[in-house]
Amino acid sequence: MASGDKQPVLPARMEAEFSSLMRELSACGHQAPALIERAHLPRWCRRPLFFFLGYIARAEGRVTEADIGYAESLIKAMRLSARQRRRAINWFQQGKAAGQPPSIRGLALRLSRRLWPAPALKTAICLCHASQLGGRPGKPRRYRCEDAIDQIGLPVSVSDDIFDSYASKVWSRYTESQSKPTSYQQACELLGVTRRDSLEVIKRAYRKKVSECHPDKLAQQQVSTSEKNLAKERLLNYQQAWELIKRHHAASRP
Repeated sequence: MASGDKQPVLPARMEAEFSSLMRELSACGHQAPALIERAHLPRWCRRPLFFFLGYIARAEGRVTEADIGYAESLIKAMRLSARQRRRAINWFQQGKAAGQPPSIRGLALRLSRRLWPAPALKTAICLCHASQLGGRPGKPRRYRCEDAIDQIGLPVSVSDDIFDSYASKVWSRYTESQSKPTSYQQACELLGVTRRDSLEVIKRAYRKKVSECHPDKLAQQQVSTSEKNLAKERLLNYQQAWELIKRHHAASRP
């Protein structure tokens, strides 16, 4: 799952759509409601979406204000009428009460995903966003999210890639004083990229990170000794991350 370094193989059409949506998500600041406002969901996606949102919200036993607020933000992004909002809330409540979601709940998305993958992929992004409202999701929320994504007919690797993107752009999983990365995944997160990014994209991100803490740049600024030492440690970590990534790409070449 998320710990693997290999990129998932999706059908060409789905892969192209997924890559486009991930770029759009990044452009929206990893705010799924903003993505849905710009890239609309068909009406028939609403029931499985809000049902699975309720299912994920109840993963740890108590639905939080963040869960309710997120559902409301999606309702607003979709511009639902008062009647449509009541139906969405009812589906959310049904999901909360479900110990195990019936397979029929994601059937429409599962049947449409090959010819029209966008609705299922947009729904998956919304579900992943729901599971990480408090930061990196715990096992109960992540497992329920993966269960829902499986129900709508997508490989769980899709959720891995979505979480990778949140890890590198949103979650504060690495502090500036952290020791050297030991895996490809950790190296990508440290440089603010994902496993799906090309080596050229990663190289640009690495150079930007290095330029921010390079001694020549710090010499032109008024910084304390402790700040200089921290910058040196960050620089070393970035260099180690880049070396690990280069070795990974060299080893994966045919």
